[in-house]
Amino acid sequence: MDLDLARTFLEIVRCGSLVAAADKLHVTQTAISARVQKLEGHLGCQLFVRNRAGARLTADGEAFVVYANQLLQTWEAARRDLPLPEGYSNLLHIGGEASLCNPVMLSWVQALREQIPSHGLRTEIHDCEILLRLLEQGRLDAALVYEPVYWPGLQVEQVLEEKLVMIRSVAQPEPYVYIDWGDDFRRRHDAAMPDRAKAAVGFNLGPLALQYILEHGGSGYFRTRVVQSYLDSGVLERVPRTPEFSYPIYLVYSRERDTPILQQAFAVLREVVRGDRDWSQRWSPLI
Repeated sequence: MDLDLARTFLEIVRCGSLVAAADKLHVTQTAISARVQKLEGHLGCQLFVRNRAGARLTADGEAFVVYANQLLQTWEAARRDLPLPEGYSNLLHIGGEASLCNPVMLSWVQALREQIPSHGLRTEIHDCEILLRLLEQGRLDAALVYEPVYWPGLQVEQVLEEKLVMIRSVAQPEPYVYIDWGDDFRRRHDAAMPDRAKAAVGFNLGPLALQYILEHGGSGYFRTRVVQSYLDSGVLERVPRTPEFSYPIYLVYSRERDTPILQQAFAVLREVVRGDRDWSQRWSPLI
């Protein structure tokens, strides 16, 4: 299908009318109408109801918005990735949630560059919902997430079992800082600690919350490996007699797109997870 048809369709959706879309795309309204008719002819259905107020999507039109976006995103991804970098036979596309970018994703990427030098790498950091959608679209080979879904054809494997434990600053143990570790954590947290359900300070990103507590004091829940070096140094301490929560990390990929190279990449990941690395999420920029 002509990608200009999909672009035109989405521009009409954004602008709300064929006239506004024509101005935006610098073409005539006649050309816009012709593109819409051609697109509707390809699909065999009506996408818009046109009136004086503009253009309103039909039920088929609303459904096509998803496909049109996917068409353009896939095309842009192909333009970005092709031709392959010189000297590489293929690309690996991997993703992870933001809290995993340092050190798990960084360590995995470094190990992949060393152990699978024939393949280039594309790495994306998103929330779980976006990562799973990219997997479904075939734009990611694999992703690391905390709360996977179990769709048909999707392989889900636990790669690490961690705990969330409450820690506090030795110098300044208050206030309590709530870190949003996902819906499942919130349900268990609020059931076990209803008095902490509404904290005055909250973050939805673990590394940011940890940096806040290190600089300003407070307490909160963090992954054991992430805070271990701070516990060892005496900067932080465990809060006694507080609940612990399991927080495993899962590897998710499509069984249909599984390959020997992917399995090799997963073996590299397991080595990284088993390794004795500093998980404290410290950044050491070169200035």
